[in-house]
Amino acid sequence: MSPKTHTPGTVAVGSPLRLPCGVVLPNRLAKAAMSEQLADITGAPSQTLTRLYSAWGRGGAGLLITGNVMIDRRAFVEPRNVTLEDERHLEQVGNWARAGAREGAAMVMQINHPGRVAVGPLYRRPVGPSALRPQAVGFNLRKPRALSSDKIAELRRRFVRTAELAVTAGFSGVQVHAAHGYMLSQFLSPIANQRDDRYGGNAENRRRLLLEIVADVRKTIGPTAILSVKLNSADFQRGGFEEDESLDVALALEAAGIDLLEISGGNYEAPAMTGVMSDSTREREAYFLRYAEALRARPRVPLMLTGGIRTREFMNEVLGTGAVDLIGLGRPFAIRPDIAAGLLAGEREPQALPIAPRIPLPGADPINSYLQLAWHAANFRRIAAGAEQVSGPGAARTLAAAGLTVTARALTQF
Repeated sequence: MSPKTHTPGTVAVGSPLRLPCGVVLPNRLAKAAMSEQLADITGAPSQTLTRLYSAWGRGGAGLLITGNVMIDRRAFVEPRNVTLEDERHLEQVGNWARAGAREGAAMVMQINHPGRVAVGPLYRRPVGPSALRPQAVGFNLRKPRALSSDKIAELRRRFVRTAELAVTAGFSGVQVHAAHGYMLSQFLSPIANQRDDRYGGNAENRRRLLLEIVADVRKTIGPTAILSVKLNSADFQRGGFEEDESLDVALALEAAGIDLLEISGGNYEAPAMTGVMSDSTREREAYFLRYAEALRARPRVPLMLTGGIRTREFMNEVLGTGAVDLIGLGRPFAIRPDIAAGLLAGEREPQALPIAPRIPLPGADPINSYLQLAWHAANFRRIAAGAEQVSGPGAARTLAAAGLTVTARALTQF
């Protein structure tokens, strides 16, 4: 993969970015993935979801990455995630892709399997790399089944099939989700993966499945579609997936020919990606910048940094130094859909944006994290209905509404 072609100091948020596959992003701002939970009962993208992405498509970002799209309708991250495992919803998926891309943004579908974590106790028994429960509040009721070799092969086929369908429907590419404690992240983790076969036991074996899936997907979607991976810089758990191992995985992904690596961190047990943890990374404006800087000392895959970045000056600073190539924003898009256009027009920062209320449940970081995300998800319907800026409900209403909504959706999912 060729090195970056810009000179440090000359790149800013409005600069175009050419990815190795040849796709040119019109600017350096991306809407990062947020789980919308706006599929209909069959798993198809709803009209509300399509309208939401139409609003985000008009909002100025060069890249829109969808929230979780499930590769298997038997395994959801949350109720009402979109599922794509065959052609039955291909027309609706195509409408979704065109809605986001109408103003020039590239649309990338994030594809995922939850593995041993899924919201709510009503799901069928989960699966994972090993038969080990996650140690997180609300996720320790069900012991997962360890995947057999045959089921791992099926998992590979499902990732490939969903990627193929996404590109066929009109998406510019896919992002393989290997972060935040979901299935592929579980395989990378020494805590979740205690297998003694070719998919576990050492770092090389733990990353084998991810690299196989990336190779399979690239072969299927071809060299001109975007292939991205979302990877944890670390799990933020003692004995878990650490930064040194993550750097090795990133280099292996570069060698495998990915076009974009999005850097994140944490999981349901240690939700660093949402900013609710009392971790030293919260003291920095960009939660995972140090990792990006460490990776930049090695061969260079295009990098997307997401988490905690809020000012235009800081965005231009990290882009200008060459530490990263693309800035990902998540929750600001759930408050103001045209935040990218404002930043590109020269706004100093998203000054008037409200922030999510703190959900003060002491000692319950995973629940607080989920309720933070639920606060933003409550705004998606308002944006789809035409709101230009939304403040969302307060903390108490979020707590009550999230419980009712998840329960109702779970009861009607299957």
